[in-house]
Amino acid sequence: MLLDNLFFSLNATMPLFFVMVVGWFLKNRNFINDEFVKVSNKLNFNVTLPCFLFLDMKNCNIRQNFNGKYVLYCFLATLTCILATWIYGRIFIKDKSVIGEFVQGSYRGSAAVLGIALIANVAGDVGMGPIMIVGAVPLYNIFAVIILAVENRNDADRNLKKLIMQAVKGVCTNPIIISLFAGLFFSYIEKDLPGVVNDTIGCIARITTPLALICIGASFKGTAAIKMLGPTLTATLIKLVIQPLVFLPVAAKLGFGVAEMAAVLVMLGAPTTPSCYIMAKNMGHEGTLTASIVALTTLLSAFTVTFFVFFMKSVGWI
Repeated sequence: MLLDNLFFSLNATMPLFFVMVVGWFLKNRNFINDEFVKVSNKLNFNVTLPCFLFLDMKNCNIRQNFNGKYVLYCFLATLTCILATWIYGRIFIKDKSVIGEFVQGSYRGSAAVLGIALIANVAGDVGMGPIMIVGAVPLYNIFAVIILAVENRNDADRNLKKLIMQAVKGVCTNPIIISLFAGLFFSYIEKDLPGVVNDTIGCIARITTPLALICIGASFKGTAAIKMLGPTLTATLIKLVIQPLVFLPVAAKLGFGVAEMAAVLVMLGAPTTPSCYIMAKNMGHEGTLTASIVALTTLLSAFTVTFFVFFMKSVGWI
């Protein structure tokens, strides 16, 4: 039984890792370049992923399946992780100029891209997994702006109110959030799209997972992981190990199903999203620590997530 569970876990996670390795290989062989990765990430976030999420939300029966307790759990767990990590950084990080990068890198995972792929692999379909994004992703973005602004020691003229309003506007106009609520609307009214429209959206949606994983692999820069090793290792430990250890048992105690538990694992233990680096740089931070955290969490997540999937399968949580 244990061996079967181990193979189940490896089959759920390792293909994702190997596709990322393919992306790294293609980048190093100059089959793809930084411009390809940049454009592909933009395509994924603005087109393919919204199509993917829209269809999954539309095809779930929201009237029967919606779980307010689950959304509230995701919201509160995410908020707790953010605030606890911020307090830890304020107390224990000696270089105060990197607190913002440390906190963001410790909590903000690839919930929307790598997460959807993992949930589908573990649960067989996404099910209600995207509901996790509704509870977590808005907090990801709003708090990233707040923390990076507050902890920017190089910015003497900080208009925090303006930055917060920009963050709220960004969340409200985020194509991922819009697609989720559009899918929820169509699911609630129980109306089908014309076949040609539904099939076209489906064709676009199927691009999402392989393209996203290839781009994540192509973005990996191993040399960055050796810089700022102490904060990098601490943030990686928080992101990949401590958060799942603390909050997965709570989710299991609340009685969530397979897709929900897989989504919780992604929310808590997925690698740090590469978009953290872009936001850190754009808000006046140096970016080295963020790049190191992204690199190391991406490298190690295949093994930590495999462990947690194996453990959850062994104890009957998934």
